[in-house]
Amino acid sequence: MVNRKELDPTSGPWAPFGLQLRRSREVKKLTQARLAKLVGFDPSYVSYAELASREPPSEKFARRADEVLETGGTLLLMWLQNKNSGLLEGFPVFARHEAKAAEIRIFESGVVPGLFQTEAYARSIALADVRRGTITSQQAEERVTFLLARQQLLNRAQPPLIHAVLDESCLRRQVGGVAIMEEQFALLEAQFESSHVILQIAPFAMGEHRPFALPMVLLTLPDRSLLGYSESEGRSHLEHDSAMLGAWRRHYDRLQVGALAETVTSDWFRAAREGNACPRSTWPVPRG
Repeated sequence: MVNRKELDPTSGPWAPFGLQLRRSREVKKLTQARLAKLVGFDPSYVSYAELASREPPSEKFARRADEVLETGGTLLLMWLQNKNSGLLEGFPVFARHEAKAAEIRIFESGVVPGLFQTEAYARSIALADVRRGTITSQQAEERVTFLLARQQLLNRAQPPLIHAVLDESCLRRQVGGVAIMEEQFALLEAQFESSHVILQIAPFAMGEHRPFALPMVLLTLPDRSLLGYSESEGRSHLEHDSAMLGAWRRHYDRLQVGALAETVTSDWFRAAREGNACPRSTWPVPRG
């Protein structure tokens, strides 16, 4: 009988990584020795990484383990979480849940949602924070690396269904200059070819009928439970209350119905990329 030490996820900063590594390895029915051979590391390295009993594992190990274990980038996200000091408190925890979600509903205002940002667009935003003195240059690079790691969930074998509604301000606000915006709009247009992404625009014409005042994300986890996430200036919030999450879901349904159709949204992205005025839109104001 193999002596299998139980892992305590609260025993240290790297303990959650070790526990996730072990769980992912066991799902694949791999021994530590077999995983070590596949990732190109010594078996003792895998053991220490799971037990979190030595120095932190390397980024290379996290990346290779993600590839072999097909975790959708979860291990790299956890590694970056511990290394990254430029993220809002609570965001790395949200990102771990996001990486496993079955469905993701997003409402964004002002900027393109992170999951669909180009690297140049994301770096422009991060460097603006550097110039304001909010974060350091190193933290800016860490933030961009973390975002690109999050985007790997789009390449999972079974990616989540993502429904994103962008406020019209996401198109109107220029980030990084004309060339970067053209590249960004081209990437958004390309999403319409994906079977697991739905994009819509909430036009300014919705006015007070737009149900959300701030950006939010609503995750449907594999067990069908819900988790919400929102941000205000310099703060983040994870929402667990079932009644509140139910309200968020109902509000999102209203947002989805009121937003522009996918075909019209595609026309808007194309017009914006080509430097033309976005098509005029009307929004039916309810009577009574």
